[in-house]
Amino acid sequence: MERDIRGAMAVGQLAEVSAWEAELILNMRLWQDGPTGQAQVWSAYARAFRPGDARHRLRDFERLLSVIEANMLRPLLRHGVACRCVGSDEAIFANLVRFASNGELHEATLIATLLVRPAHAEHVALLAGEVGVATRELAKEHNTARDGLTAASLRLH
Repeated sequence: MERDIRGAMAVGQLAEVSAWEAELILNMRLWQDGPTGQAQVWSAYARAFRPGDARHRLRDFERLLSVIEANMLRPLLRHGVACRCVGSDEAIFANLVRFASNGELHEATLIATLLVRPAHAEHVALLAGEVGVATRELAKEHNTARDGLTAASLRLH
């Protein structure tokens, strides 16, 4: 049986995207890794925002990933946390969030249809806009020097 890995194809490098998009991709990877990764994401939000604001923004991030997961067309594929590559699903996710947070909701909704069923695309785009604004602020505070993840410690796959 042939494995479907279309969403994992490397289409770029983390070093080639903006700091906030790298932060977004790393947060998605960490979150999907489970409780330890989720704790790292929470710590980043807690350091960057006031407590109530951090909880609200993290809830938006979690909700975005949950809505995508509940309504995805196929499993969302990602690279390992320490991988330098950006996979095609990760690039789609970053583009979705970028367009939505730039106020280009129609385009973001179209991009969302690459990940989720069309009936959920608009909701995903609206959530992505909130996540993008928060991630841009988070990256300014965090400067993508993630808990020991430096360029020297990143490895390919």
